[in-house]
Amino acid sequence: TSKDKPWDLILSYAKTRIPSFENISNLSMNSDCTQVVVPEEVFFTIAIAGILENLLVLIAVIKNKNLHLPMYLFICSLSVSDMLVSLYKTLENTLIILCKMGYLTSRGDLETKIDDVMDSLFVLSLLGSVFSLLAIAADRYITIFFALQYHNIMTLNRALIILAVIWAFCAGSGIAMTIFSHETATVISFTILFPFMLIFILCLYIHMFLLARSHAKKIASLPTSAGPQRVNLKGAITLTIFFGVFLCCWGPFLLHILLMKFCPLNPYCACYMSIFHVNATLILCNGIIDPMIYAFRSPELRSTLKKMFCCTRFCKSSSKAWQTLQRLRPGLHWAGGGRVEST
Repeated sequence: TSKDKPWDLILSYAKTRIPSFENISNLSMNSDCTQVVVPEEVFFTIAIAGILENLLVLIAVIKNKNLHLPMYLFICSLSVSDMLVSLYKTLENTLIILCKMGYLTSRGDLETKIDDVMDSLFVLSLLGSVFSLLAIAADRYITIFFALQYHNIMTLNRALIILAVIWAFCAGSGIAMTIFSHETATVISFTILFPFMLIFILCLYIHMFLLARSHAKKIASLPTSAGPQRVNLKGAITLTIFFGVFLCCWGPFLLHILLMKFCPLNPYCACYMSIFHVNATLILCNGIIDPMIYAFRSPELRSTLKKMFCCTRFCKSSSKAWQTLQRLRPGLHWAGGGRVEST
């Protein structure tokens, strides 16, 4: 039975319970389709990589004062969300290992409490991602349509207050959805909230891009505004990439949730559920892809990351060697392109 499986230290799946990674995959047993299984080592590796990448982004923003802007605060919020889902899977893998080794039982009170905490963490990460994307969208909207008033509207303190409200709401919702997961109202809110939020963000994007071009033409005659406008539009494009990646990575999982709630015994739905491990892998990949987008789209952040990596022993040794060479021959200077010239 499923109770004999090592991953079943999580609570058994109830009809309306929001399940965790492994419970949710057990429903695919109703299908004749072969279940696609991704090794736990792959999950663990991707999760650790996601944690490290997003941690680098957070450190880079903290170190560089030029990045202490509302936009980057919202990006940090998205990074924290990505870290949480990676942390969730890392903790789950650790519990699976402990269960295999016999240190944990499958139905103990401690395991039940741990499961509730992990479920809350997972819901928190999902809510955090959606609301962080919404905050970034609102920030980009203001920069495009209220460019001259942006610094008065979106101050650093207001951005911090917005994030505090977002995470307080997400934390409360995560706990509530876990405690009242057996209630029908919880399931309805869970299945309606995310599509509604995603549709709202999508409408905001459409409105943004439909009017951005005409707005840019109106201020194109102002030389001082042309540069900032291009930057704002670039930020909007970056946001669109975030949104697209989020849909690709989380969409299959959310579809899995809907099918699990409304047609768990249907053979076609169950066949889709057989690829749950693939959907779970996509969620973890989101935490790896987002930091790459930050680094690729933001020269300032990319430069900061390069400087951080350049603090290795090799770079320090190279720097000391160059300083020594300059002391011996003061006329030397770096000409670029790998050339050293003397004056």
